[in-house]
Amino acid sequence: MWLLRNFDEYVIDGVVKKRTPDIGRARSLIEQTENRSKFLAEMSEKIGLTDENANYFIEYSYDVLIELVRAKLLLDGFSSSGERAHEAEVAYMRNMGFSEHDVRFINDLRFYRNGIKYYGKSFGKDYAEKVLVFLDEMYPKLRDIVGKIA
Repeated sequence: MWLLRNFDEYVIDGVVKKRTPDIGRARSLIEQTENRSKFLAEMSEKIGLTDENANYFIEYSYDVLIELVRAKLLLDGFSSSGERAHEAEVAYMRNMGFSEHDVRFINDLRFYRNGIKYYGKSFGKDYAEKVLVFLDEMYPKLRDIVGKIA
């Protein structure tokens, strides 16, 4: 697995740029994560998690988490774009106070989600269940860090 560099290295490389905080865009991302989170809960309740739909749960879980991290970046006056932008966003979680274990888990999730999205990889129900447990633990923590935006 690709090891993440420190967030500052992504800034030096230009993957991340310092900018004016973008509260409106952050608010929009937060609203999207709330909707995605509700949709995941509804899918889980009404359809249930299976080997056949596990990839969708994995992708949506990653999207919820990374969009909250991205919202925090925007609130703190950063934006990432281009190659390795998602890596930089995951690395920012260290700056947000998350444990190396949590950062590694979401980095692995980033890698697997890319496999699903771009290379046709499939994952089963067992891994998706781990991802959903991680989402249940991380979502409230990330929401607290991002905070309420007026």
